[in-house]
Amino acid sequence: MKTKMMIYSESEAFLDTARILSERLRIPYTLDKAELDAFLYEDNSKMQKSKKDHNEPSSIDDHPKHASNETHPESASPNSSLYLKLDETGLSLTDGNLSLRGDFTNNASRLKKSNLERELLVKCARMKGLDHTPVIIDATAGMGEDSLLLAASGFKVILYEYDPVIASLLEDSLRRAAMDPDLKEIVSRMELHIESSIDAMKHLEHTPDAVLLDPMFPARTKSALVKKKFQLLQQLERPCSDETELFNAALQAKPHKIIIKRPLKGPFLAGVKPDYSLSGKAIRYDCILPETRKL
Repeated sequence: MKTKMMIYSESEAFLDTARILSERLRIPYTLDKAELDAFLYEDNSKMQKSKKDHNEPSSIDDHPKHASNETHPESASPNSSLYLKLDETGLSLTDGNLSLRGDFTNNASRLKKSNLERELLVKCARMKGLDHTPVIIDATAGMGEDSLLLAASGFKVILYEYDPVIASLLEDSLRRAAMDPDLKEIVSRMELHIESSIDAMKHLEHTPDAVLLDPMFPARTKSALVKKKFQLLQQLERPCSDETELFNAALQAKPHKIIIKRPLKGPFLAGVKPDYSLSGKAIRYDCILPETRKL
């Protein structure tokens, strides 16, 4: 993990979870708020020094007008340190100001049958003639909201998330949802794997009916607050850098259908034209039927 982090537990009641996360993520944990504050102060001081060094002239002979005060996005450090917080509400990722915690109850209205039937993703995922519960792989699970919709529609969903911090947030969301009477049955059809789907789909024991790919990851919303919260995640995980490898791995899984979530006017994933697409106001789902074409 490149981003330096710490786990802060507000109470000894969450200490066992903190230890487990610490071993998984290979980062320290603490119950001491003063220790957390010292870690954040030290890390932020290093970031500020790094930014200052980046913007200073390379030598005393450099003319001031040649010295850049611009921080380039590709080389800039995050503005604040991140840490994972454990409290009675669950696990959250925070920089001390913004906080991101998965909560499937926020999707309650979308999970009603009448609303599910209108979801573009659900329409794309439907398949006829199956004599078993359809199985779909969500190869880029993120916070699991797409998988939740599919599970609510009756799919068995195998979720893959390779970033261990994001996967831990998702795991905590699933744990809390399993204790919710309205969500318990739905999340029982969701199975999380903390590993790369690219590697996993090359060696599956069973053939899935469909594979969902969403390599974009950035939040698709006009809400400035939500965008800022998702920036916390983007400090950990970037959009897939090798779309062709991801697409080829999905092909190797031999599904009946590959569903690709794209921005409305975005290019085709890996340059492959879909068999058909369903579009909304901001999102497009490209559907590929491997059995009907030579790829």
